Amino acid sequence: MTDYSRTQRISDALQRELAVLIRDEIRDPRVGMVNVTGAEVSRDLSHAKVFVTFVGHDTEADSRKAAEVLNGAAGFLRNQVARSMELRATPKLRFVYDKSVRYGQNLEALIEKTVFDDTKKRQATDGADPEQGGSEN
Repeated sequence: MTDYSRTQRISDALQRELAVLIRDEIRDPRVGMVNVTGAEVSRDLSHAKVFVTFVGHDTEADSRKAAEVLNGAAGFLRNQVARSMELRATPKLRFVYDKSVRYGQNLEALIEKTVFDDTKKRQATDGADPEQGGSEN
């Protein structure tokens, strides 16, 4: 049986609560649509690092600026979290742009391109028509 610690449970609850609060309460157009991908709460519950990604932001710089906007609203969001979650101490929030999602998308695109190129090369060496999807062996 795995040990699911109190800080992990609070991190999960904080992630869910912030996703709803940001969606419903933050109206800044610089932020847009936000995905809260994770939260890490310190053992003493004094600080929380919240990982976010942004839908529609093309560059990493735009995403970092949007994260700074959320950091500007961190006090408001902390107050809302304190009202909705019954914790003795509400952690200070720090929003961080999570670039792992974009990295994963880029990696997936590279893999797809490599597989496509490899398939084309195999079909060309087999003398098959690339439009037919392969040769009969």
